[in-house]
Amino acid sequence: MPDDIEPQTTPAQAAEATPASDEAASGSPAPDELAEARRERDDYYDRLLRKTAEFDNYRKRVERERRELTQAVSGDVLETLLPVVDDFERALQAEAGSDAAAYRKGVELIYKQLQDLLAKRGVTPIEAAGKPFDPQFHQAITYEPSPGRAEGEVLEVVRRGYMHGERLLRPAMVKVAKA
Repeated sequence: MPDDIEPQTTPAQAAEATPASDEAASGSPAPDELAEARRERDDYYDRLLRKTAEFDNYRKRVERERRELTQAVSGDVLETLLPVVDDFERALQAEAGSDAAAYRKGVELIYKQLQDLLAKRGVTPIEAAGKPFDPQFHQAITYEPSPGRAEGEVLEVVRRGYMHGERLLRPAMVKVAKA
């Protein structure tokens, strides 16, 4: 055979000689690659299910702990109020009779005990009488004409408001001066 002539190959011989190049050209993956992709997919799906379950358990645990903490805190506050309730019950059972001054003094002592308990918990009353009306801390229930008073000045506190630290617990209900 001359050197410049190449040997002829049949299509079957060409397919056997380059199987990988034909698969790449046709776009279908090898069976090993397909099995590996399926294993990887199953692994990712399993991880997703586990992480979803872990997150759901975490969310439930946090909610349960929040409920328990709320109950513990409110239980602690309520427990400190019980002696005041006891004192009110004793005051209501006592005969007022002719000694109304002693009865009043007993109620004032209970009131003082309750105010001390609130102060110990960081609750402070809002001082409003004579101050300018502030809608962040006051709730106006009526406007009254008041000569000699500044427009918007708080004339009277109908119901006292309270702060807990920097947080408003309840606004003060007030009567406000109108020019």
